[in-house]
Amino acid sequence: MAYGRLMLDLAGTELTAEEQQILQSPQVGGVILFARNIQSREQVTALNAQIRQASANLLIAVDQEGGRVQRLRDGFTPLPPMQLLADSVVQNPEVGVQLVRDTGWLMASEVLACGFDISFAPVLDVDRDTSSIIGDRAFSDQPEMVITLAQAFIEGMNEAGMAATGKHFPGHGGIVADSHLEAPVDHRSWQQLLDHDLKPFVALSKQLAGVMPAHITFPAVDPDSVGFSGFWLQQVLRQQLGFDGVIFSDDLSMKGADVAGGYIDKAQLALNAGCDMILVCNCPEGAREVLQMMEHRSLAGSDRIASMGATKSVDWDKLCADSRRTRVVQQLKDISRSK
Repeated sequence: MAYGRLMLDLAGTELTAEEQQILQSPQVGGVILFARNIQSREQVTALNAQIRQASANLLIAVDQEGGRVQRLRDGFTPLPPMQLLADSVVQNPEVGVQLVRDTGWLMASEVLACGFDISFAPVLDVDRDTSSIIGDRAFSDQPEMVITLAQAFIEGMNEAGMAATGKHFPGHGGIVADSHLEAPVDHRSWQQLLDHDLKPFVALSKQLAGVMPAHITFPAVDPDSVGFSGFWLQQVLRQQLGFDGVIFSDDLSMKGADVAGGYIDKAQLALNAGCDMILVCNCPEGAREVLQMMEHRSLAGSDRIASMGATKSVDWDKLCADSRRTRVVQQLKDISRSK
């Protein structure tokens, strides 16, 4: 089943008449919700049902990593930063790795129970306190630790019925700059990246259903920013790593994407480079421009995107009664208290 290749955001906590119409466009294949769209579990569940009524062929996404990046809060389990989870693994490896797996399952289960398909997770960046935007969102500054824990987290997500999306390819952890606010440039060589940041993506390429590239330029490797680079997305990710899942652009409204020009330029370059689905968020005017361009071109949909849909339905009341959830919630509370 082919899905449209544009993922959009919404203005508020209910669909407007205009948004209902936009979501029916065959070019629109996804919706991502932000904190402004979410008041409570009941409200966001109802909103997702509205979205499903507007169109059956829509992927509904959210960022529910844990720590600083956690859109679903009221009524949901507070998830610690992944770095805090990793620190618990160092203290007790066997128990810690299982807790990471359980946390992936819990996060995915709660998100699925409200009608979402995916949370864009896990973060595969290798970092501890170098990057201003990654930091404790990453599991570790050691690639092998990131691989071990991200694999466990993915296993938990998959068990719940959610596909995993690794971000931010090929690694955002090596520079201070925040690509939301500026266009970062990382001057490391191909070999340096291969020996460090790329390792999690190489190791986990077959476990990932989705990958999101970073808005970063690595001039020693390729002159184009990764999300607009056929070299990075086709030659490296597809051919060398053998990744055959969905490539999502990061949000094209981020300042790091402005190196490619205006919204239509950015969208065309991202699609031409190999992105299956592009995200245009927090700029309604830009989203309309891109949608009109895609409709004018009658852009063919992507069969890959359907593979990101939820594979299981989760009942909230049954989840709350699950002893595994009770145990994991308590373990996460204990970790958060001990930091």
